Amino acid sequence: MKHLFHHRSLMAWLLALGLHAAPAVAQDKAVMEAMASYLDFVDYGGATIFPEQIPHDDWKKFVVIDARDVDQFTKEHIPNAIHLEWRRVLAESERIPKDKPVLLYCNTGSLSAQAGFALRVAGYENVRILQGGFAEWKAKGGLDAASKAAAPVKH
Repeated sequence: MKHLFHHRSLMAWLLALGLHAAPAVAQDKAVMEAMASYLDFVDYGGATIFPEQIPHDDWKKFVVIDARDVDQFTKEHIPNAIHLEWRRVLAESERIPKDKPVLLYCNTGSLSAQAGFALRVAGYENVRILQGGFAEWKAKGGLDAASKAAAPVKH
């Protein structure tokens, strides 16, 4: 009899859990559909852009977001970049315009790619990821990467 009581209690608990979990399952399905839809239509590069693709004067057209931690941002960053750690992009999305080009970067591009993916799934079609991140931007000449890439090779 005691065993039957525990069994019924367990069943009631599982039923209650299932009812409470149902909205989460539906929400998870909607998230999965949004991600699948994004992956069906995203361009091959996943919205990445190389430093040498941005002419010096075009940098001012972007809202540049440094997605690294605050210590790295404080130490050095791309001029005029704002700091918004990659994990916070959705929580603080009101800081990110939808009507201007947005460029996200981190150290190498991997964390900013995750943040960019989240933003793109959330409807931000104006977000680009700096391929190679801050390290590659710096190595290729920073704001002058485009002109350095176009310069004739010196022998």
